Amino acid sequence: MILRARDVFVRRWKVFALVFAALFVVGVAVVFVLKPKYIATTHIRIDPSRDPVAAQTNEVKTGLSDGAIETEVAAFYSLALAKSVVDDLQLTKDPALVELAQKAGAATPDDIKTSIANELLRRLNVAREQTTYVLDVNFTDNDPVKAAQVANAFSEHYIAGSVGSRTSVASAQAEWYQQQLQKLSQEITQADDAAARFKAAHGLTVSTSSGSSSGTLVDQQVPSLASSLADAESTAAAARAQYQSALAQAARHGVGSVQEVLASPIIAQLQAQRSALVQQQQQANANFGPMHPSARQTNAGLEELDKQIAAESQKIVSSLGSVAASAQARADSLRGSLKSVEGIRTGQAADSVTANALDREAEAKRDLYKQLSEQAQASLQASQNSMSSATIIDKAVPPQEPSSPNRPLFIVLAAIFAAIAGTATIAMQELLSGSVRNTDDIEKKLGQRLLSAIPNVKDDKPAALITERPTSIYAEAFRIARTGLFGARGWPTDSAIIAFTSSLPGEGKTTSSLAFSRSLADSQRRTLIIDCDVRRAALPGASGVVCDKGLVEYLGGEAEISDIVVHADDGGLDMILVKAPYFSTTNLFDNDRMAKLLAWARQNYDQIVLDLPPIVGLADGRNLAAMADVVVFVVKWNATPVAIVRSALDALQDIGKAPAGVIVNAVSETSDMLASGYYYLNRYSSYYQNANA
Repeated sequence: MILRARDVFVRRWKVFALVFAALFVVGVAVVFVLKPKYIATTHIRIDPSRDPVAAQTNEVKTGLSDGAIETEVAAFYSLALAKSVVDDLQLTKDPALVELAQKAGAATPDDIKTSIANELLRRLNVAREQTTYVLDVNFTDNDPVKAAQVANAFSEHYIAGSVGSRTSVASAQAEWYQQQLQKLSQEITQADDAAARFKAAHGLTVSTSSGSSSGTLVDQQVPSLASSLADAESTAAAARAQYQSALAQAARHGVGSVQEVLASPIIAQLQAQRSALVQQQQQANANFGPMHPSARQTNAGLEELDKQIAAESQKIVSSLGSVAASAQARADSLRGSLKSVEGIRTGQAADSVTANALDREAEAKRDLYKQLSEQAQASLQASQNSMSSATIIDKAVPPQEPSSPNRPLFIVLAAIFAAIAGTATIAMQELLSGSVRNTDDIEKKLGQRLLSAIPNVKDDKPAALITERPTSIYAEAFRIARTGLFGARGWPTDSAIIAFTSSLPGEGKTTSSLAFSRSLADSQRRTLIIDCDVRRAALPGASGVVCDKGLVEYLGGEAEISDIVVHADDGGLDMILVKAPYFSTTNLFDNDRMAKLLAWARQNYDQIVLDLPPIVGLADGRNLAAMADVVVFVVKWNATPVAIVRSALDALQDIGKAPAGVIVNAVSETSDMLASGYYYLNRYSSYYQNANA
């Protein structure tokens, strides 16, 4: 890759130099034409501890967030702030700024002022110094004094504007808070009234004892009723048990055995009376006998008294039943009352939820009122504060040196840009050329085998180097082509006739065929080269050999083979030349004389080299190529378009004569096609030359 880049640069360095020089000169001229610009800087510190309201409320912030700092930076770019600077410095009288405003289309004084303010904002740059609370207010101008004045003016008006804006906002806030407090006070009163009315309407009025709430009236009735019900149920149960016990005793032993009957004073009195009558009865019976009237009267009295005792005993037992029934009735009554009260309390529970919500709403409004009251007090104090949280710690002074342009840096950048542009130009030329420049073009784009890369030599007759300088790189390149064509295992018998052709004229086909022929002759091969390119007749000029009769005369029947064969002076190479360029509409090769000539040549020579016409655009080359055993295709390095070469190769493929390989001619010595072997070939050349010496 490096070698290929060097090759491209060597070939196109003039284009690179032209582009580089032009762009570099333009860049340097632009650098020296640019007017110098000066940047003046004012330093401002933002100190949140200078807020007296925050200090009084113990809310002093120990730091500001990045968002707060960015907000302060953005405040500098206010159009109103810029206009105040314009008025303060009377910049509407500055000729340069007025001219800029008029060029921008400003006509009225207000438009000019606005345009100048926008221009100031365009030149203004405010930035935070890393993570500190210091802001750098930078202003750029061609005049260093004006740059310092504008930077200081922006800083001073920012501080004054921030104080005025803050107090104005605080005053508006204080007034708004007062309005909200009045409105909220009315809402609190309404909320309390609504809660009280709802409680009264739903029986949720609470009674108080010693100033403390003890629940609603219904809530207070429930415990009393529950206690009375418990007592009544206990009394009813005792009365019922007493009655049942009396009934059981009467059933077993008679009513007189009932405990309550025995304990009755009336029964006791009646029993005492009966005892007295029993004694009287016994005395009467003893004295007078049972039939005596006094005895009979006593018996009647006992019967009456027994009836009274029985009646009184029954009455006592019945009274026990009445007491039990009465106690149960009272318990049932209390139970019904408690159930009714509990039903009322259940209904009041849902109403209590609503009542509690109304209470919470009123309480929330009271809390909000308290908060707003505190904030209103803070806003009132802030509206009366004239202290700024920002201070100027370093005023701008007129800079002594311009900040731009940095001429040395710009000149270096101009050189770099010019070099990049020059490189891009030659790279684009290289990409757009589409010619054969490396081995990949032969093998991948054309699908052919590279026989050899022939270096470009500055000589009128380069083919003579084969015999004059046999150890040169040029001669070695054709030996490499010969080895690539025939291999290293001897001379094949089926490749006697070797045709050299190309796509277009001027690719070095004739020179290559002549040099290849001389290379064969130097190897003790009987070699004949035939100039078949009758339209150009270039072989006499390339070899320096002339003839009286040539191929044209032979094919026209004006000469025989012995008349046209010329023996070269440089060894065992014979030639059949074309005396002069021949142009005719008839096909000179459309007879059997060419075939007879080649048959004769096969019998008398080891190798026959044909210098054919170009393939593209001419039919002669294709017809003659069909008579050859092997076709060698010559391509001029960095000149012949790949598409043209591919078209010529397709034409040969159509007649069944695919080239045995490609020779790339006139290759630059810096090309990577030669670079890998150039150094060693040069060393070997020197070695052979020194040995011969």
